[in-house]
Amino acid sequence: MRERDHFIGFWLNDKEYNHLLEQCEITGLPTSVLIRQALAGVQLRHKPPNEYAALLRELSAIGRNINQIAYWANATRSINESQIVEAAVLAKEAWDLVKTSL
Repeated sequence: MRERDHFIGFWLNDKEYNHLLEQCEITGLPTSVLIRQALAGVQLRHKPPNEYAALLRELSAIGRNINQIAYWANATRSINESQIVEAAVLAKEAWDLVKTSL
């Protein structure tokens, strides 16, 4: 069963149509979703680059490695707390840079 019960069709001139297609390309959204979000007042954003997901996976792996190193270092007492904090701060800064890059 359809989630939406009402259909609205409308005409666009070439300039409007091309602009709509450009916005769909920029956001990565289909036309119907783009129009619904625009009507709802959602701030449309650029779609993330294709490499973005891979970058996030790598950053996540780095974070896990830092946690493992911190666990091992605390267990053997071969690293001081300031070094662990510094590594965690660098990982957080990397996450923040990725998030703000959009």
